[in-house]
Amino acid sequence: MSDLLRRLQAALAERYDLDREIGRGGMATVYLAQDVRHHRSVAVKVLHPELALSLGSDRFLREIQIAARLQHPHIVPLYDSGQAGEFLYYVMPFVDGESLRQRLERERHLPLEEALKIARAVAAALDYAHRQQIVHRDIKPENVMLHEGEAMVTDFGIAKAVTAAAATSLTQTGTAVGTPAYMSPEQASGEAELDGRSDVYSLGCLVFEMLAARTPYTGPTAQAIIAHAFTDPVPALRAFREAVPEWVEHAVAKALAKDPAERYATAAQFGQALGGSGVTLPPGGTVTTATAAKSIAVLPFVNMSADRENEYFSDGIAEEIINALTKVQALRVASRTSAFAFKGRSEDIGDIGRKLKVATVLEGSVRKAGDRLRVTAQLVNVADGYHLWSERYDRQLEDVFAIQDEIAGNIVRALRVVLSDAEKRAIEKAPTDNVQAYDYYLRGRQFFHQFRRTGIQFARRMFERAIEIDPNYALAYAGVADCCSFLYMYWDGSKSNLESADSASRKALALDAELAEAHASRGFAFSLSRQYAEARREFETAIRLNPKLYEAHYLYARACFQEGKLEEAVRHYEDASRVRPEDYQALLLMQTPLHGLGRKAEALEAVRRGLQVAEKHLELNPDDARALYLGAGALVQLGERERGIEWARRARAMDPEDSGVLYNVACVYAILGQSDEAIACLEKSVSNGFGHREWLENDSDLDSLRSDARFKTLLSKV
Repeated sequence: MSDLLRRLQAALAERYDLDREIGRGGMATVYLAQDVRHHRSVAVKVLHPELALSLGSDRFLREIQIAARLQHPHIVPLYDSGQAGEFLYYVMPFVDGESLRQRLERERHLPLEEALKIARAVAAALDYAHRQQIVHRDIKPENVMLHEGEAMVTDFGIAKAVTAAAATSLTQTGTAVGTPAYMSPEQASGEAELDGRSDVYSLGCLVFEMLAARTPYTGPTAQAIIAHAFTDPVPALRAFREAVPEWVEHAVAKALAKDPAERYATAAQFGQALGGSGVTLPPGGTVTTATAAKSIAVLPFVNMSADRENEYFSDGIAEEIINALTKVQALRVASRTSAFAFKGRSEDIGDIGRKLKVATVLEGSVRKAGDRLRVTAQLVNVADGYHLWSERYDRQLEDVFAIQDEIAGNIVRALRVVLSDAEKRAIEKAPTDNVQAYDYYLRGRQFFHQFRRTGIQFARRMFERAIEIDPNYALAYAGVADCCSFLYMYWDGSKSNLESADSASRKALALDAELAEAHASRGFAFSLSRQYAEARREFETAIRLNPKLYEAHYLYARACFQEGKLEEAVRHYEDASRVRPEDYQALLLMQTPLHGLGRKAEALEAVRRGLQVAEKHLELNPDDARALYLGAGALVQLGERERGIEWARRARAMDPEDSGVLYNVACVYAILGQSDEAIACLEKSVSNGFGHREWLENDSDLDSLRSDARFKTLLSKV
């Protein structure tokens, strides 16, 4: 152990156990250490002794504390700072990854999409800091860490702290603050008051280097580099890498303008410009939230946990936020199905917003480790890429409900939505006070949304496990009821499923009579047992409690159709489609009661609209068998026979043993008059558990089979 490290360890012994040196820069040496109090790995950065001596500590530490308030998913946070004997230090989490500099030394330049993704992340971090009146002043590859596919900016505020503490002494002693190859002309000329456009310039240099394998200006000395930056025109990026698109070259050149007034006014604008050739900004570059529609998509949160199995937890938190926001009547929320279609896809926020027709997008990440939880979230304005709000939560796992409430509340405030007392209570109401029960519930929801027999069966087991842990978990009982109802409807029409749906939904209501989901589950169970008056009462109560609960409208429509109340069925299908305009099911199913009412032109229009929505849905969810088989029926009705057959075959290939898929594919073949294929699908559907004789007897799609002896034999087996 060096003498310096030994003295440093002695000075910090009560707080940090230093392991070894892991890096050295122009201002500080970095040590890997253990935080004794919190039992975590940290990076302790110690200013070089000669620099610390020339600075003095008071103002340095004061400026460091200003930077410590930054909390953003693309910023490495500041844990601690202080003076220990002769040493000035600051502490950050140890990021288990590599710096962008290390990556560039290994690969020289990066693939275009990856470089732009890193640049957008850095731009988002800078934009957030600039809005807190903090300029980084030293953006360079060494200060960008790459961790689990994400870029994080480190050493925020450090250069400012050094500058502030030193006043003019640094320039007098020849010590430079900043890195010449990345310094803006105004920073290199020693201007004391820099704004965010200086960081935009530095980021432009960094993007140039990621793509061209060199910085824009080079030279044998710092003075030579700075001289070139002052006098030479901005070099053409495509001269070093022809494959770079012109729009990227243009964006980088604008960021590197010598006059700050000619650069992007904000880092957000630069990041937006790097989002794609089709991205444009409105005059002035911004759209105010007050004039934008109050609409939002909550993207699936990224699982940053070491255990990839924890994906259900990060998905579940995003879904719970969706559910909470859906209770706010003044806010339009994209459905889980639509938002989660972007999972794992590196699409620009602007493109996502346009596809989902929302003004704002919430994205975030979750790290779960033991009983600790870190959740980051940021609300982005689609029009200009600005972060309207962002936060990071480092809490105990048991605080997950409070985190979700805070995120939903902050979104509502950021979008200037006024909540009623009932909406406020609904958002703040925790479904359970047991984190382990909640964990099982989230596992169940993940499988429930697969909407396949095995997924529904597993979801039921998870919900039941949640109930074992918390017998008062009303939402879990509603989940069990829905699983049993769907199993009965599509895969296993046994009496036991119907009875379980009845008892679980009854228990859910007994536990929480104000839970809209429980009333919808109870109505669903009643409708399957043909207790239509009771079903009507429950569905109407669910809709009164939460007018935006899609499932209540959709299942109510199906119950009305089942009962023969066709006008009401059409009305509730229309309500379901209005609540969730991106859903194809209500539109495609609406055509059946419309036909029954003799409103053939309206039925055909519903089919056309439903098919358009299904096609958009399948662009994002190409493996959705239900969209394929319902869409196949629509295509056949519109005369697109070959395409309809192709969709039906694709649906069957998705899940060739699923009795529900087989039944619906059989309907498509029957409409086409292909009786052999239709009978084969029906026989397999029945042998795999399909047990709804009344469907076989009454479904008009199967009329072409009624005189077929094989169909009559099949009926006798059900």
